[in-house]
Amino acid sequence: MQSIAHFTTPQIPDITDPALTARLQHTLDQKTKPLGSLGRLEALALRLGHILGSTAPALQQPQMLVCAGDHGLAARGVSAFPADVTGQMVHNFLAGGAAVSVLARQHGLALTVVDCGVARAVEPPTAASTAAAQNGTASPPRLLQRRVAAGTQDASCGPAMTPEQCAQALANGQEIVRGLPGNVLLLGEMGIGNTSVASLLLARLGGVDLAACTGAGTGLDTEGIARKRAVLQQALQANAQATSPLQALAALGGFEVATLTGAVLQAAAERRVIVVDGFISSAAVFVASRLQPTVLQRCVFAHRSGEPGHSLMLAQMQAEPLLDWGLRLGEGSGAALAWPLLVSACAILREMASFEAAGVAERLG
Repeated sequence: MQSIAHFTTPQIPDITDPALTARLQHTLDQKTKPLGSLGRLEALALRLGHILGSTAPALQQPQMLVCAGDHGLAARGVSAFPADVTGQMVHNFLAGGAAVSVLARQHGLALTVVDCGVARAVEPPTAASTAAAQNGTASPPRLLQRRVAAGTQDASCGPAMTPEQCAQALANGQEIVRGLPGNVLLLGEMGIGNTSVASLLLARLGGVDLAACTGAGTGLDTEGIARKRAVLQQALQANAQATSPLQALAALGGFEVATLTGAVLQAAAERRVIVVDGFISSAAVFVASRLQPTVLQRCVFAHRSGEPGHSLMLAQMQAEPLLDWGLRLGEGSGAALAWPLLVSACAILREMASFEAAGVAERLG
């Protein structure tokens, strides 16, 4: 186990179970279809059955967790948008107007937005805005305030967080998940500058060339990307001694990434299905997996982001995403889009008839 300040990484048990694998495969093979004819949907069904420990898995009360925070690096011009957009988008989430808000509402995903360290504290929504966000179809988004500070420090000059701040954010993530119902956690985030954090963590913990894993983020032009890479190189040099996963997270990360890392560790310990969104959410899982590799047994990777670093990060985790649509919005939007595939995979296991039950002849020979 690794520790930082007063945070100790929980042990995540290995859920490998050959007997369950055999039962799940037999269940799928006996469905009224040619062997393997549902392709990757069958692989997804196997994974979900493993995570939930059942040949008839049921996804219950899915929770979309969107963590938000600001970054000192943003002042260095690493994003095409001003830092104020972080807080503005949090208000948009709560008002029901963001992509993740729309998709969560469409699919009945409970949406929790967490202010982990937005520069300007986010005020709770009014009753009128809550009613508008609800739109008569689902519970309205809710805001949790788990502020560690008003944004991180500039990592190009030194550590973004103190060890104590990082430990607090990690513990906040654990505490949030302990309070959420259901057996599924979908990950989302918001923070101007946080593709820089994901690139830095990939470069430091994965040994990937910084130029290869740094992209346009919110839409930088060629000159902007060059400036971003130069700033990130300074950040790596300024934090050269931060080499372990938790040291790197504190030195290079953001409050929202650390909070998500804690959430992932707790969700994995509780054997929840973890639906991973894009580059930044994957960075939180990446750190968690470097602490406890068995975290990855509980993860379903929703999509491959248009950010170049995401493919490299997925490769490091040997992860095969469900969608490849060039998404790069973040927020948890890709996780929400992939959600119906998980519902379908479980339904196939539970509800599709076997050859024997349906009275259908099996393949000859």
